[in-house]
Amino acid sequence: MRDLSDFQRGQIVGVHLVGASAAKMATLLSVSRAAVAEVRMAHTNHGKTSSAKGNSGRNPKLSERDHRMLKRIVSKNHRTTAAKVTAELNILLVDPVSTKMSKSFTNPTSTVELQLLNL
Repeated sequence: MRDLSDFQRGQIVGVHLVGASAAKMATLLSVSRAAVAEVRMAHTNHGKTSSAKGNSGRNPKLSERDHRMLKRIVSKNHRTTAAKVTAELNILLVDPVSTKMSKSFTNPTSTVELQLLNL
């Protein structure tokens, strides 16, 4: 389903319940016939209109807690190297991360980040 709002999906379901055709719904609501068909099928088969693809993709490697921990490590010593930050972070984490991962989560204004960007 393309990025239809919940309101648009509800409109499609409402017009479908009235008995309008897919082509008429698409024209009336200014959406594609494919989008109308997908919303109608999802509503008819599953009783829902929202897309299940909202949570697709890989889960983040670092949790919010891990991210705060990384910020705390960097804020203690702004002049430390990325390798030292990563080593200290890996002691505290269950799943180790690479230097590249730790640099992508640090504050871009910190000295460590600036050093890593120059590598």
